[in-house]
Amino acid sequence: MKLYGVTGWKNTGKTGLMARLVREMGRRGLSVSTVKHAHHDTETDLPGTDSYRHRQAGAREVVLSSPRRWALMHELGDAAEPPLSDLLARMSPVDLVLIEGYKTADHPKIEAHRKAPGRDLLARSNPTIRAVASDTQPDALPCPVLHLDDTHAIADFILRDLGLQA
Repeated sequence: MKLYGVTGWKNTGKTGLMARLVREMGRRGLSVSTVKHAHHDTETDLPGTDSYRHRQAGAREVVLSSPRRWALMHELGDAAEPPLSDLLARMSPVDLVLIEGYKTADHPKIEAHRKAPGRDLLARSNPTIRAVASDTQPDALPCPVLHLDDTHAIADFILRDLGLQA
């Protein structure tokens, strides 16, 4: 499986870019899965649902299955968060795994950037960032800058960088 990340600071358009890239890569005939990293406690099911009640009761893993999808939730308790490689090993094979977050992991990445949040670019000091997707034209970057809304060009860049096509 090929890996490529979308990273950046909060409110820079990472999730929107991820969703557009999944659609675009699928349109191009690639099978795509995603990994999303969060730095905060996040809920995948809602209070009151059966899966939530199972998890709250102490189940270490809860599999939720329906005719349309299934999901596996694993409670870590006091254990450390597993490395990305352990999570990837649990995934079914696909052509491309797009990874949101994991700023410091060693896979190649596109940095989503918006002028509004006012944070400096990660690309200035992170060599795993191969390009920046921005709503502005930042200067003095060690990598190309693509427009944040040009999903086609960003997908082309990723596929070329991975040697898949484009």
